[in-house]
Amino acid sequence: MAQTQEGVYRRKDSRFWWIATTLPNGKRIRQSAGTENRQDAEALLAKIRLEAFREHHFGIKPQRTWQEAVVRYLTVKASLKSYRDVQRICRMLDPYLGSLTLNQINGDMIWFIVQERLKIGNTPATVNRYLALIRNLLKMARDEWQWIDSIPKIRLMPGEVERDRWLTREEAERLIKAAPEHLAALIRFALATGCRAREITGLEWNRVDLSRRTAWLNKTKNGTPRGVPLNKDAIAVLEAQIGKHAQYCFTYRGKPILWDLTNTAWGNAVKKAGIDDFRFHDLRHTWASWHRQAGTSCDELKDLGGWKSRNMVDRYAKFATENLAFAASRIESTRDSKVIPLSRICHVKQAADEGESDKSLNILAP
Repeated sequence: MAQTQEGVYRRKDSRFWWIATTLPNGKRIRQSAGTENRQDAEALLAKIRLEAFREHHFGIKPQRTWQEAVVRYLTVKASLKSYRDVQRICRMLDPYLGSLTLNQINGDMIWFIVQERLKIGNTPATVNRYLALIRNLLKMARDEWQWIDSIPKIRLMPGEVERDRWLTREEAERLIKAAPEHLAALIRFALATGCRAREITGLEWNRVDLSRRTAWLNKTKNGTPRGVPLNKDAIAVLEAQIGKHAQYCFTYRGKPILWDLTNTAWGNAVKKAGIDDFRFHDLRHTWASWHRQAGTSCDELKDLGGWKSRNMVDRYAKFATENLAFAASRIESTRDSKVIPLSRICHVKQAADEGESDKSLNILAP
């Protein structure tokens, strides 16, 4: 087979011009120019040769665009459970960064994005999600892909309010009664185990052992399978689902639940129960809060909830005060006071006496 001549050329199986060249490092390029215009194809070839020459002889890396980086970033993140959220944030950032190279993304551009998003009403928490993605993508482009040598320092915004929404036992009972049968079962199981929505809807019977009171999750948020101990409440929910479906534990009208649980049925149940600002994921916060109020330690809660670190668990530490009860009782009015009576005059007199002593020492000093 004859070797393709270097330069631009046509192929019978394509309407586009193609380019062929050998770079200074010996790498051969054979690809479509993506254009039917010969001059545009020649311009692309010249650009590739120039960037390769500068990189090889002067160590100057070719200019990579934000859009190029996004394409590769999305490929890397394709297996994430939150992949749709990553896509959504990338689309939102495209009007700001889509026309820029990675080297053009600096502190001023980051500041501009922050101010624009705040003007349209985004909360600091929402803006931080955008900043975190930009920072993560740029770090990957620098450290893993070697596309750039440096990146701007991106700090997350202060003032992010941590969501602290959970139900009392009475509110939880109202919600369960207001929900349709299939949704009530999901709510009860979430409150009993702390499992996330997708972990519950994806639970299969071959991963449940009622005799050992254990379920094994293979579809977790962080991708790490884990076991879930089942208490009496969780066992009761699962026993009521036996026979409804051969594979999945939780179904609706005989079919697996494949949609987001925060839907119309959920909204109607929350409204009917008289509960405001409550999402399905807040059931997990409720479960964790109840555990800490009952005396479950943070380390136990970390293992029960499948968290990899204590950071997320420590937010619930405020609900457990039994370890401070004795300390709080030390100044109760009904107890014999052991507080040493001190007055401001005593402190002033003591300070004055110490000052006189210091003067005497200064006089005697050689």
